[in-house]
Amino acid sequence: MILYRPVGQKELDLIEKSRYKEFPPRLEGQPIFYPVVNKQYARQIASEWNVKDKLSGYIGYVVEFEVDDGYLKQYDIKTVGAGGHKEYWIPAERLAEFNGHIIGRIRVLEKFESA
Repeated sequence: MILYRPVGQKELDLIEKSRYKEFPPRLEGQPIFYPVVNKQYARQIASEWNVKDKLSGYIGYVVEFEVDDGYLKQYDIKTVGAGGHKEYWIPAERLAEFNGHIIGRIRVLEKFESA
């Protein structure tokens, strides 16, 4: 399955350090990792929220990656807000396991900056 994730500059820097193979551990106070199901939703978060966030460096990226379908079957898709806002909730303590099921590399699709 192809998934997307909106990320800020610091998170992208850590993804780059992994040679675009994994997402970094969650920070304290971030109990879930939430990859999203569609590019439009990731684009909305990156362009509207990340660009206003100091911790994101006022930059938002949309990344795309593939995850083993069989692995994802253990998780339900959550709808948050509007009907197109669909995401998986991966517990922070299972992120390393999730990373092990990424197929290929994480790819940067788009970049958004504050005006």
